[in-house]
Amino acid sequence: MKRPFRPEPSAGEAARLGEELRDARFALGFSIEDIAASLRIRRPYLVALEEGRVRDLPAPAYAVGFVRTYARALGLDEDEVVRRFREASGPAVQRKTDLVFPEPVPERGLPAGAVILVGAVLAVGAYIGWYQWSGSGNRTVDAVPPVPARIERAARPEPPPAPAPDLAAPPPSLAAPPAASPLNAQAAPPPPAPPPAAATPEGRIVLRAKADAWIQLRDRATGTVILNRVLRPGETYTVPPRDGLLFTTGNAGGLDILVDGQPVPALGGAQSVRRDLLLEPDRLKSGQPLQAATPAPAPRPAQ
Repeated sequence: MKRPFRPEPSAGEAARLGEELRDARFALGFSIEDIAASLRIRRPYLVALEEGRVRDLPAPAYAVGFVRTYARALGLDEDEVVRRFREASGPAVQRKTDLVFPEPVPERGLPAGAVILVGAVLAVGAYIGWYQWSGSGNRTVDAVPPVPARIERAARPEPPPAPAPDLAAPPPSLAAPPAASPLNAQAAPPPPAPPPAAATPEGRIVLRAKADAWIQLRDRATGTVILNRVLRPGETYTVPPRDGLLFTTGNAGGLDILVDGQPVPALGGAQSVRRDLLLEPDRLKSGQPLQAATPAPAPRPAQ
């Protein structure tokens, strides 16, 4: 018996789609490690997508999810990219898996209706028998004799004796009122008001995106990454009021920078990459260029 013909995945189309994903990532200034850490997708899977190696990807459902998430992060048309990926991957991804559950084999025995009918008949018969027994016939009840009078008097508790009056104590009406204390006459001073809560300091620098722009903030002393995300058009981010923050962006021209609410000159043109700039609000406000500093090595994400 001959096996049905199944077309192999289109290696050329998968490779072209991977090149488009890689070019879009380069245009935004992302590295493959930045994308893997931001999307929480393993780096080998992203490399396989960009190189068009469909067979190295996991199950079809996971592969399609990776492609959709990757395209959305790069600002591409995710539906169009997923459609092209399905066509390039062949029937293994296009076909939907149907879950088949085995049906239980019915056990042989008495029908359920017959069992219910027999139980109802037995219940009705038991009720009729109980009603006939309780409503007819003479039942003998033993009479209880009354309790003797002396036992009843002995069982009653005697009331407690009344307390003797204290002749030495003066009557309540003649008792002298308590002397007024001069301390009680003065009103107690009101408690001091609590000190006003200190206002939480806010950052002087605000980043506002005009286009998709990847930004990263890192502590210069420790190398700790404070922020690593893509700002969409219209989104803003307030930089924490800390010294020694290093700023990196993949689209300097796509950001508006405000210092104390006033716009300052842009850090570069569209799609220009600026790395490890030491954020100083006074230099930005005066129009002076920011200095590039060498940051501490950042820990690489686990593979």
